[in-house]
Amino acid sequence: MQKIYRSGPGPAKFFHLYRSQRIDFPASNQNLNYMQHPFLEQDFKIAWSTLSPAAIEPDIEYALKIAQGEIDALAKPPPANEALDYQMSFAALESATEPLSHAWGLVSHLDSVANSPELRTAYNAMLPAVSQFFADIPLNTGIWERLRTAAEHIDLETLHPHQRRHVEETLADFREQGADLPPKQKDAVRKIQQELAQLTQKYSENCLDATNAWEIFVTDEGQIAGLPASAREAARQSAVQKGQPTAWRFTLQAPSLIAVLTYADDETLRKAVWEAYAAVGREAPHDNRALVPQILRLRHQLAGILGKQHFADFVTERRIVKNAATALHFTEDMHARIRSQFQAEARALQTFKAETMGTASEPLEPWESAYWAEKQRRAGYDFDEEALRPYFPIDRVIHGLFDLAGQIFGLQVQAGEAETWHPDVQYYELFDADSGEMLGAFYADWHPRESKRGGAWMNYLITGEREPGKPRSPHLGLICGNLSPAIDGKPACLTHYEVETIFHEFGHLLHHLCGEVAVKSLNGVNVAWDFVELPSQIMENWCWERISLDRFARHCESGATIPEELFNKMQAARNFRKASAAMRQLALGKLDLALHTAWPESAEDPDAFVAAQIADYQPTYKTTPKPNTFNFSHLFSDPTGYAAGYYSYKWAEVLDADAFTRFQTEGILNAQTGRDFREKILARGDAEDPAQLFRDFMGRDPQPEALLRRDGLLA
Repeated sequence: MQKIYRSGPGPAKFFHLYRSQRIDFPASNQNLNYMQHPFLEQDFKIAWSTLSPAAIEPDIEYALKIAQGEIDALAKPPPANEALDYQMSFAALESATEPLSHAWGLVSHLDSVANSPELRTAYNAMLPAVSQFFADIPLNTGIWERLRTAAEHIDLETLHPHQRRHVEETLADFREQGADLPPKQKDAVRKIQQELAQLTQKYSENCLDATNAWEIFVTDEGQIAGLPASAREAARQSAVQKGQPTAWRFTLQAPSLIAVLTYADDETLRKAVWEAYAAVGREAPHDNRALVPQILRLRHQLAGILGKQHFADFVTERRIVKNAATALHFTEDMHARIRSQFQAEARALQTFKAETMGTASEPLEPWESAYWAEKQRRAGYDFDEEALRPYFPIDRVIHGLFDLAGQIFGLQVQAGEAETWHPDVQYYELFDADSGEMLGAFYADWHPRESKRGGAWMNYLITGEREPGKPRSPHLGLICGNLSPAIDGKPACLTHYEVETIFHEFGHLLHHLCGEVAVKSLNGVNVAWDFVELPSQIMENWCWERISLDRFARHCESGATIPEELFNKMQAARNFRKASAAMRQLALGKLDLALHTAWPESAEDPDAFVAAQIADYQPTYKTTPKPNTFNFSHLFSDPTGYAAGYYSYKWAEVLDADAFTRFQTEGILNAQTGRDFREKILARGDAEDPAQLFRDFMGRDPQPEALLRRDGLLA
């Protein structure tokens, strides 16, 4: 379930063909001197302290030289007496860019978690060359000829099933990226890909910088009335760190932003924070308003060159939905199913405020919605979300999560020792509980910093060896978030939503670490975008079940489980304003699809167009909020990312709600069901069509009624 601050896995930019970042390098390069290039080092435990901004340009230039040499060699015709086989073609291409993929993956990661002026300068200096290199590969006539020739001569039946899938997917990748285009159009594709890389990076930087640039200091304690003690203490600590010990500091970081909009009685403060958040990406010097039309125009041009009506058809062709029309139909169908309940919820909130204040019922201001919704929930269910916070100290949540992973999926997680990129980061190792075999390791970075982008995400750093007949090697991944930090030396205690975020990202991580695919680029999260959220979103379900909550939801002081009365209130309130939450997701999906299917290429300001597209997806406010087009990082912080794919969050909710019914039937902690999910979903990555993987687990196609039933929206 995607919410405003949560994101899915973060695949490295530009790796449209070579999606995994891996550590094992081409055999032909084993004797090269990586010691002088820390970003190319081959150690599984990464020496983060050596990865300085100063090393980026020389290391990436060196990696580009290596990779270009490999590509040039593959582009040459083989000797006449040498028949091309799988290893000489598809497998060779798979490994050709590994030093560069690994090095650039590390640079991209540090750009997300340890941003600095020096790092940003180095990143942007190398971005055009790296972007162009990867864009050039599917347009390389010699490479394409090698692959086509090999495909014609390979007996596919003699290949491992994963290798057959690799052949099919690689050929489709190349055709999709323009391999069959004439030279002039290939040049146009190269130019567009490079421009998109630079524009989307600038968009991302503007969002980060605008978020970090805004702060407000409050000195009147009356202005923070209504805020929970945890939010007050966090704001005080933040102010102290900024040299103002008698004030409270509020920012646009998620924990601060959400607390103010939800709880602050002072409307002036709420309005200021809301307006600041709404202005991200809309004001100089961090202005994205000119970038978005350029990005949309380039994407549309790219789609046209590649033979598609619009960018959304280009993106969705090889996903489960197959085309933009199906994605749009899904979005509009879900909208029609919940529209009446959504409108009823909006009217009920207006009425609640009017009755509470003794005024006439009228539309709310947008900075009032979360505030009055929280009061309405408390009144209707006698439930305060903050009452749960003491039961979710982060260390117990994480160790409880690991305990559940052992019970359900047959996994064992242990704390390990390794250097990290920040003192807050932790390192863990993952083992198969039965065999004791190490499957992988991961870093966890959960708290906000000004050098770290917003949201929560998973990524991978190494894809281990899984080929039959070869020794297995572990995978390496990471999970990041921006959760409530520790205050005054006390343990960080989380909201229930933040607990869901941890479980969500851990689901993505397991998708990578449990991968058993013989071809690395088909492992883990390298699946169709509208399938990738299934492993993550299904994990959130265990945050609601009594039997699983008791494994980790323990009071930070007493160690007691959640009292039955509080648990019952939590369950009763679970579907409070669920139609509104669902409609918000659908609105974002509709906005995305509209921009990438119907927005006029010649237009310059998408606000009016987008507002008209989603008017029926939003409540009526006194002050109509502008669309979040200019701070929608999912869509515009990457050349593709979630562009024309945001529908996939709601689509995957259908998959996760339906798949979880099997656990509900067979047992929430049923180890056999969990092993089945691990073997049929997590382990298989993109080794088979994702629709078939779902059928393998459930024995049938998905049923959308499961989601509507879970959310209390089934008419």
